Amino acid sequence: MTENPYIKQFSDHRSECGVAFPELMKGKTVLYCHGFASSGQSGTVTRLREVMPHARVVAPDLPIHPAEAIRLLRETCEQEQPALIIGTSMGGMYAEQLRGYDRICVNPALEMGETMRAHGMTGTQQFQNPRQDSVQEFYVDKALVKEYKEQSEQRFVGLTDEDRQRVYGLFGDEDTTVDTYDLFHEHYPQALHFHGEHRMNDQSFMHSVVPVIRWIDDRQEKRERPIIYIGIETLADAYQKPASSMQKAIRLLIEHYQVYFVAPCSLFDKTTAWLEEYISVPAWRHTIYTWRRDLLYGDYLISGQKEGDTMATLIAFGSDTFKTWEDIIAYFSRLGGQ
Repeated sequence: MTENPYIKQFSDHRSECGVAFPELMKGKTVLYCHGFASSGQSGTVTRLREVMPHARVVAPDLPIHPAEAIRLLRETCEQEQPALIIGTSMGGMYAEQLRGYDRICVNPALEMGETMRAHGMTGTQQFQNPRQDSVQEFYVDKALVKEYKEQSEQRFVGLTDEDRQRVYGLFGDEDTTVDTYDLFHEHYPQALHFHGEHRMNDQSFMHSVVPVIRWIDDRQEKRERPIIYIGIETLADAYQKPASSMQKAIRLLIEHYQVYFVAPCSLFDKTTAWLEEYISVPAWRHTIYTWRRDLLYGDYLISGQKEGDTMATLIAFGSDTFKTWEDIIAYFSRLGGQ
């Protein structure tokens, strides 16, 4: 009997790294813009290729001089026509300036010249990753810092209403290197925080960047997933900490479903803060505040309170059938994504 890959995906106890989503951006080109003193062989490029094995990830080594770098990126866009551009730090600055494409800017250094001054990025610098030209070091002087300042001042130039809706900004809540959230949010509505530092690790990448890639891929494909509503009362234990296996279940469910969180209107502030702390990016614009769960139109409602008639299949959390989140995981694994 052939093993159902969906069930295996739900039942495996996997590490954060090495997880692949074969359908994610399948057959598409993704352009990655790396950060300062990095290259197209960075760890983030490896993560992207592991996570999206059927996408083509293009990651050129960027020239040190910013005018040359942005010219190379624009030429690459013309040649490759990427379905998605992802830029981190300095690469986020460049990605923001590549108009007309879906983009994700992660901790974008939108004031790169000032960032270089503030953090002493002058003198002889070592490349953090191997480069195709085998150069291992470079020198940063005041003239080069000025070039970056001039390039960063090109941010938001030529911005259109369409562009505003095609760009996401992701900002680590523990980033001590760059903080351009407010500047970005003045021009783009899709700005959100994630748990992490300036450099992404496997956890912050999987929990923050991958969900946004999935949103973009779904929109491009006009893909509609079954909808699951989750009552806020099912998420926490008696100490208001995440219930056992809850976060694991959410990570697995969002791979195949549109997941929304539901809370009473009176708990807006408390719920928002809790979801930001423990769910983060997947809860952004996926939280509904209502007293009338019976009016929610969808496929499933996971609820820990007594419900009347609903327009979704009721999953009674805490009942004999669904005592724990492990029971929820087992149930949806048998459904095979339906």
